[in-house]
Amino acid sequence: MATGQLDPSARSRLGQFMTPTAIADFMASLFAQWPAKVCLLDPGAGVGSLTEAFAEQFVRQAPPNATLEAHGYEVDPVLLRYFQDHMGDIKERLRDRGQHFRGVTHDRDFIHEASFLSGMGAPRFTHAILNPPYKKITNASEYRRLLRAIGLETGNLYSAFLGLTIALMAEGGEIVAIVPRSFCNGTYFRPFRRFLLERTAITHLHVFESRSSAFKDDEVLQENIIIRLVRGAKPQSVAVSFSQDAHFTDLESREVPFAEIVHPGDPHQFIRIPDGHDDKLRALLPCTLADLGLTVSTGPVVDFRVRAHAQATPDGDYAPLLYAHHFPGGHLSWPVAHKKPNALALHPETRKWLMPRGFYTLTKRFSAKEERRRLVAFVIDPNEMPQPLYGFENHLNVFHHSKAGLPEDLARGLAVFLNSSGADQAFREFSGHTQVNAGDLRALRYPDHATLIRYGQWAKRAGPETQEAIDACVERCRE
Repeated sequence: MATGQLDPSARSRLGQFMTPTAIADFMASLFAQWPAKVCLLDPGAGVGSLTEAFAEQFVRQAPPNATLEAHGYEVDPVLLRYFQDHMGDIKERLRDRGQHFRGVTHDRDFIHEASFLSGMGAPRFTHAILNPPYKKITNASEYRRLLRAIGLETGNLYSAFLGLTIALMAEGGEIVAIVPRSFCNGTYFRPFRRFLLERTAITHLHVFESRSSAFKDDEVLQENIIIRLVRGAKPQSVAVSFSQDAHFTDLESREVPFAEIVHPGDPHQFIRIPDGHDDKLRALLPCTLADLGLTVSTGPVVDFRVRAHAQATPDGDYAPLLYAHHFPGGHLSWPVAHKKPNALALHPETRKWLMPRGFYTLTKRFSAKEERRRLVAFVIDPNEMPQPLYGFENHLNVFHHSKAGLPEDLARGLAVFLNSSGADQAFREFSGHTQVNAGDLRALRYPDHATLIRYGQWAKRAGPETQEAIDACVERCRE
């Protein structure tokens, strides 16, 4: 197979992952318009599995004597040979049906060529199907300069490919892509979301409920979605579908208003994907953090910046320096033997990064792939840590009130809510990657103040909390 012949180091450099046949077939089935002349774009075409799947749909759906012109971009010579062979097979298949085919292979860099074509203002394609490469683009790279020249600000190959595809589409053109879900939220992709939403309407979103299932053979742990876009269309309803894995045997689908996907007035334009398991959830979360008088920040201590004052063993005047590993099983264990320090010596260079003693709710910024929940929250109890100042490392998020602690019941109640299955469900509507940013937590909706206090009072009485007990508490307080 071509995948086996491609040097793994080259695949890593190019960010390439091959599309399984079942996914390619499902993607091709999402196209709705089949005119007598179709001009297809397949950027990063690989061996041609997406173009081949599209051609199979074309045979079934397009009228007799229709013409398919397919353009595939691929820079790897091994994959390009397979792609060219597939073009020959497709031509014979369409000829047998009385249809016409022209396959055009481009052994050129898609970003360079598409940036040029887009700058010329000449959209050409009626359809596009793509599984773009995944790799970061450095801020100083030539790619960033080319993309900015056409108004596309983004820092990953997959969003660059998708953005350029949008730019090359004719009005009414359809795009179906499988991409990481990470562009749906966060400030990093906000300019790209604006670019996409200003030019296209989202008409279908498909979610794989298993994070690694789409590209299991390639050990990809990104959470991927399939998205269908229509260039120049007005947003209306969106089909949202789900399957556990790439076999689609348990496929479920429903229509939702576009306003449930991108909330009107949302300045971040987060793309939310409701799972449909609890339509009452939003009504039960009426508050923003600002409504509660709270905020959340990334832990202010970046450890390499204060390395000169770090202490493995606390000594003298110091502040505890807390990392995620200080909370095994969800409870504080400090100090611990670890390669990271346990404390910071009090010094003018460290004090500005510290916060006063008090109750705080913390979450991890990164969840491990095996963790069931995206949100993992802890509480700092000042009775367990009597030092006057605390240091929170950059891989934690800190809930606070004006850079000070919270009332105990509120801090504990926030942790109960964040550790609940309902909060995880709400968070996954718009976040599809393992990183939990402070901005994402600000975008999350929360129970009202009185409900959070009830959660906190229960937590003080309950002692060690299992997932079942947390969810039962949240359910009782809703009633």
